[in-house]
Amino acid sequence: MLIDCCLQKPLPFGAVLETEPVRRLPRPGEVAVRRRRGEDRPIAGTQLLREWQGVEQTVTVLADGYEWQGRPYQSLSSVARAITGTRWNGWLFFGLKNHCSKARGRS
Repeated sequence: MLIDCCLQKPLPFGAVLETEPVRRLPRPGEVAVRRRRGEDRPIAGTQLLREWQGVEQTVTVLADGYEWQGRPYQSLSSVARAITGTRWNGWLFFGLKNHCSKARGRS
């Protein structure tokens, strides 16, 4: 039985699946093509805004990282951790990625 990752609804009895899935696992001996980090990164110079505990936080995207309060950071996750004091996925913290809507096909 196949189950959708977000809705957790089983497929109806007798449902026919597509012959070729949209994303498939690589076959044995085949090399998987992966995106390199930074290909989906915002354009350098972009400012990301996030309100945290009543204070607006501004992060500037640099060519090789991010800047927050005049300090350089390698990742958005490290910026989010500096702001909140706890571990966060930086893309989720700044609203650049919504995990469940992507899985449902709404990018």
